[in-house]
Amino acid sequence: MSGPHEPVPTGAMPTGAVPEGAEPEGAEPEGAGRRVLVTGASGLLGKAVAQLLHDRGHSVLTLQRRAVEQEWDSMQGSVADPDVAARAVHGVDAVIHLAAKVSFTGEWNDFVATNIVGTRQLLAAARRAGVRDFVFVSSPSVAHLGASIVGAGAGAASPYLARGFYARSKAAAEEIALAQDSPAFRVAAIRPHVVWGPGDTQLVERVVERARAGRLPLLDGGRALIDTTYVDNAAEAIVRGLERMDYAHGQALVVTNGEPRPVGELIAGICAAAGVPAPAYSVPGWLARGAGTVIEKVWTAAGTRGWVHDEPPMTRFLAEQLSTAHWFDQRQTQSVLDWKPAVSLDEGLARLAEYYQG
Repeated sequence: MSGPHEPVPTGAMPTGAVPEGAEPEGAEPEGAGRRVLVTGASGLLGKAVAQLLHDRGHSVLTLQRRAVEQEWDSMQGSVADPDVAARAVHGVDAVIHLAAKVSFTGEWNDFVATNIVGTRQLLAAARRAGVRDFVFVSSPSVAHLGASIVGAGAGAASPYLARGFYARSKAAAEEIALAQDSPAFRVAAIRPHVVWGPGDTQLVERVVERARAGRLPLLDGGRALIDTTYVDNAAEAIVRGLERMDYAHGQALVVTNGEPRPVGELIAGICAAAGVPAPAYSVPGWLARGAGTVIEKVWTAAGTRGWVHDEPPMTRFLAEQLSTAHWFDQRQTQSVLDWKPAVSLDEGLARLAEYYQG
């Protein structure tokens, strides 16, 4: 794969960035061992965050719905259960909250229960327990209104205009979280964009399965320029959000690899890594968006009757993501977090190929 097809913005330091050498008093040293709760640690990104914290000498406790084998303390349960939330934050210094209902379809109340109520319960429990720092892992979709995003910053979360129940519920949860930021209870929102890597079931596995079956079209020829985030980079940025809370609290920061590529090129790279043919046909984006709207409604209705359990082949939100540009200015994020992605897209694809070959 070639390099970015449009330059990432450069120039003057953006508002909110940290001037070089401007270290505040009492800045916490990196690697200082703390007791950190990580929710949603059974997922690809949550597990990577917990592992990185563990490797850096932090005492890690994870909370997830199902049992997982890992090197640190863990418990099962839902963040929406106040008793579970209270037990999870007991004796904890910091929280990294990744647990969420992630789906293209579903009932609004299900998204509310996990993404909004769960976040509110965990925030309340953390404050009562005297937790100092809270990193809310959000998504750029909270500010995506359907139009192209070209070199923009984070943008304001919009619970009413974001596209789809997942994005709207995450937008509401992010607003709730950041509204509680204070000197005594510091809250930051980190928005990793399209996270992928070996073992990913959200993006990579679906691309590979549908490409193998010949059911993966490109939209508008796959020309839309998008940015993504290799999982190790996303995990590092989230942990840096905790370590740099003196700078990050009160802010929402989008995290990407900073290497925008045409979506068709990225999909082709994933397919090549997995040894499956890349998509060979294209459909108009407008047609996919219209069809996605219809399919989503039918799929949701069928799901409530127990007829389907997988994600639909297309939704309006997915069609918009595949046919509109969405890449972001990373200057503020990199300045605030004192971080840059360590794994390039090409290196990530090489690691993905090793995963499939091994």
